[in-house]
Amino acid sequence: MADSASSTIIIDADPATIMGVIADFERYPQWADLIRSAEILETGSDGRPASVRFVLDAGVVKDQYTLAYTWSGDTGVRWHLVEGGGQKSQDGSYTLQPVGGSTRVDYTIAVELKMPVLGMFKRRAEKVIMDTALKGLKKRVES
Repeated sequence: MADSASSTIIIDADPATIMGVIADFERYPQWADLIRSAEILETGSDGRPASVRFVLDAGVVKDQYTLAYTWSGDTGVRWHLVEGGGQKSQDGSYTLQPVGGSTRVDYTIAVELKMPVLGMFKRRAEKVIMDTALKGLKKRVES
């Protein structure tokens, strides 16, 4: 069974600006510390990436995987694992909601690995993923 985690952050930008950074996968290595490369394999009819291959390097954990994306304009995006080396499954989403002049960003991810991992390492990995997905995104958008 996949472990799920979620978190929220407020970013001082409009949803379209934030979603533009989320959709700019080829620049992820510039702000998402664990991502070494991201290659868009397919683009959807809306012009946004539909399939992306990632190379992850988290020290001891290295993986290559492909995610498929479904976009909901500038209010959200969902993804799921198509192919993964060390993952059995991955499902996630960003949901964006305007709040005054800022945007509330909700991030959820559920990952199931092929090999067992101790709880202590899972919690540490979750924190790194959440920090990158939200704090790294905020820093990138607001810079």
